Amino acid sequence: MKTRIISSAVAIALAIVVIILHETFVFNIVMGLISALAIAEIFRATKHVKYTVPALMCCVYAFIDAVIPVFHRNGWLTFFTSRLYFGALVLSVFVFYLRNHDKYNYKSVFFMLGISILIPYSMGTLIYMAMVEGSRGVYMIVITLAAAWLADSGAYFAGTFLGKTPLCPDISPKKTVEGVVGGVIANGVFMLIITLIFDLATDTFEPRYVVLFFAGCAAALVGLIGDLTASMIKRQVGIKDYGNIMPGHGGVMDRFDSTLLVAPFMYYLFVQGALLK
Repeated sequence: MKTRIISSAVAIALAIVVIILHETFVFNIVMGLISALAIAEIFRATKHVKYTVPALMCCVYAFIDAVIPVFHRNGWLTFFTSRLYFGALVLSVFVFYLRNHDKYNYKSVFFMLGISILIPYSMGTLIYMAMVEGSRGVYMIVITLAAAWLADSGAYFAGTFLGKTPLCPDISPKKTVEGVVGGVIANGVFMLIITLIFDLATDTFEPRYVVLFFAGCAAALVGLIGDLTASMIKRQVGIKDYGNIMPGHGGVMDRFDSTLLVAPFMYYLFVQGALLK
């Protein structure tokens, strides 16, 4: 527990610094590194790191996809679009497949490409939020990460004191129906508290509090699907954690499995004007 608390404190401190610098290239670099590390962890867990060249290309693609918007904002490298470098990735992976078809099957090809689409796309929504100037952009990032992470806290306490009915014992034995209900409600409440703090500190936006509560509840369920999916993969490949970059917490994927689905969900609501006036 001591190790987990120390790791969490360090991670929170780093996250605060990165969020403060959300309008700089630092945010893009961090998102790129997170995406690349998450892909590397999944490839290692599923034994795809043995395909060294395409695995490396996928990680590099994820990093480039996060960093290129910095150049585009300044009117540089506008010809170098996401469709261009993703097309280059697909072409390169296919060439590698054709040259090594005796060792490399089509399932691995499309698995690697699929993961290379999902993770950069999900983390890319946080980059789009960061491109919103001022406190509004900070709020969007903070509330999205909170929506992805805080439900676990509510579910933990509700499950500890009230949990009796297993949710899905084959995938995650410790999760209970009562814990999930507690996490869903707690997440909605957390969204209201965080939003109220921002609302009192700045007058740059008008939150839709009722919608935010239900969005927080929905985000808890969306995040749960991401969490359980990542857990199912770990069970099927026989590992406890995806990595050990955060002592006591595991790897990048262990921390961002919920975020991969929650971030696009929250971004869509922001874009549609559902959460802020």
